[in-house]
Amino acid sequence: MAEVWTIGRCLTWIDGYLAKKGDERPRLSAEWLLSSVLHVSRVELYTSFDRPLAAPELDRLRERVIRRANGEPLQYIVGTTQFRGITVRCEPGVLIPRPETELLVEEVLSFIDAEVLHEAAPKRKRAHLPWSETMAKFVEAEAQESHETSPEEDAEAALSEESYTAEASEQNGASHARVLEIGCGTGCISLAIAAERPGQISCVAIDIDEQAVRLAASNREALHVDPEYMDIRTGDMIEPVDTQELGSFDVLVSNPPYIPDAVMEHLPQEVALHEPRLALAGGADGLDVFRCILVAAPQVLRHGGLLACELHEDSLEDAAALCISAGMELVRIEKDLAGRNRFICARTP
Repeated sequence: MAEVWTIGRCLTWIDGYLAKKGDERPRLSAEWLLSSVLHVSRVELYTSFDRPLAAPELDRLRERVIRRANGEPLQYIVGTTQFRGITVRCEPGVLIPRPETELLVEEVLSFIDAEVLHEAAPKRKRAHLPWSETMAKFVEAEAQESHETSPEEDAEAALSEESYTAEASEQNGASHARVLEIGCGTGCISLAIAAERPGQISCVAIDIDEQAVRLAASNREALHVDPEYMDIRTGDMIEPVDTQELGSFDVLVSNPPYIPDAVMEHLPQEVALHEPRLALAGGADGLDVFRCILVAAPQVLRHGGLLACELHEDSLEDAAALCISAGMELVRIEKDLAGRNRFICARTP
C-alpha cells in the first residue's frame, strides 16, 4: 500500500528537511511551497491537514522543495509575491520586490496627495535623520552665501518667487498627477501607485532590461491596470521620455542598483547567486546610478517636483550632499520600518 502524504505530513517533513539545508525560515518556506502547488492560501493549509496530495501534486512539490534547498528565492519558485496588497509576478532575472520599497511608494503618494491632488491622507510618523556636524556646517555655509546679495539681486529673487508661487499654485490645482519611474523591474512601484489612486495618477515606467519590461507589462495586464495609467517603456534612464514630456512630471521615483561594491562581496548566497547583478550593484559608493538620476531630475520634474529614491543605508548622507550641491531643496533622509536609513527625498527648486 502506497504511503499517504497529507498536507500536515508534508509540512512537517519539508520544515525539517529545509532546516537541515540552512533555510532560516523553513516552516514559512514549507507553507509557501505547499500553497503554490495546491493553489490554496496558507490559512487553508491548516484547515485541511488531513487532505492527501495526489501523485502529480507530490511531483510538483518535490521539484520546488529541491529548488528551495538549493537556495533559490521563494518568490522565483512560487512565481509571485505580495507588494502593498497587490500580487506581483516574479521570475528569475528580475529583482524581487522588497517590503522596504513599499514605504517608497508611501512617500510618493503622501507627496501627491498633499501637493498635487490636495487630498487628506494618513501619513506615517517620519523619523528624520539628523545631519552630521559636517553636513550641518555645509548647509549653514550655503545659506549664508545665498544671503550675501545686492539689492538688485534681492528684487530679482522676489519677482522670481512670485512667479514660482503663481506657477506652483496653478499646478497644484491639478486633479491628476504624473510619475516617472526609472528602473521599474517587475513594475511593482508604478503598479501600486496606479492601483491605489485609480484614475488620478499616470505613471511612465522605464527599464533598460527587456525582460523586466515584459514582466512589468505582464503584471500590468494581470492587475487590469489601464496602459493609459501605466506606460511601460524600454530604454536607459530618461532616454524614452519624449521632448514634450520634459518638465511635466510631479515625481521621479526609483529603486536603482545601490549596493556598494564592498557590500556586494558579502551578500547572502540566495541573493548573490540568483538575483540580477545589474539590478543590485551600485558602484564603489553605491551611488553610480543615483548620480545619473540626479542629473535627470531637473530635466523631467516640474518646479517643486519630488525626487524619491531608495538607497543603501551607508550612502544616504553622501546622497544628501549631492542633492544639495545640485541645487535641490528640502532634502531629507527617511528611515524604513526597521529604523535603518533607506530613502532620500528632495525637491526641485
